[in-house]
Amino acid sequence: MMNGSFLMYSVFQLLAAVGIFAILIYMTKFIRNKVKSSSFLKNSKFANPLEYFPSEPLFYLKQVFYMVMILIFILIILYLTFNWIKGSTVIFVLDILISIYLSINRSWDSFNNKVLLFLLIPFASITGILFGNSAFSFLNLFHILGYLYFIQFYYHEFVKYTESNGLGLSIIVTFTILLVSFLFTIIAEGVSPMDSATMVSNAFTSNSFDASGNIMIGKINSLVLAWGGFILSIVGTATLAVSIVMSYVSRQFEDMKDFVKNKKEKE
Repeated sequence: MMNGSFLMYSVFQLLAAVGIFAILIYMTKFIRNKVKSSSFLKNSKFANPLEYFPSEPLFYLKQVFYMVMILIFILIILYLTFNWIKGSTVIFVLDILISIYLSINRSWDSFNNKVLLFLLIPFASITGILFGNSAFSFLNLFHILGYLYFIQFYYHEFVKYTESNGLGLSIIVTFTILLVSFLFTIIAEGVSPMDSATMVSNAFTSNSFDASGNIMIGKINSLVLAWGGFILSIVGTATLAVSIVMSYVSRQFEDMKDFVKNKKEKE
């Protein structure tokens, strides 16, 4: 009798996870479509990134986006694999948000894509938040397979985007250094992936090698501040360089126009 009740309760949890995930996807698509169709945002200068940066630095930001997504996938995979308890709720939320993002930005018409959509359902994360347990942690294996697919997908997208826009591959060197340091710190220091991420970020962007923040939200805030400042400094430097080059080219062009004009007047 107890086994039957447990089985029914488990089935209820699975169905609840699927239903909630479907509702979240629908709500997110609805909000996204409303935002995209908003005339205010279409005509607003604040929503146009070209109002803040030239187009050249924005190309590099797209490169950074691909690499950051891969790092987030790896972070979630490590938490799902080794089941770190501390801060697991925040990781569950992050897992759900990333799964929703991946689900709404892909067509699911083919059978293979439908299988991939199933792999993206974060059963353990949803049930962990709703029911306070991870009874379906064994399903993380399938979920991790979905993330492994998107790691290689985003890497190929990164390479294709880089080559088609004539950008440099130096960011791969930076990414490799960060990834190796991130994994090495977990093993050598015996810390969680989030602690390792903050330690490596602090070491890379400043002179500290301590984990920032006592709680998970504080660590995420530390990562956002560290990398937000780092990215803005890179974009700012690129923007200044473009501005200097454009100013020089414009001055040379004006000098050339004056030279041609004087030449014609003499003739």
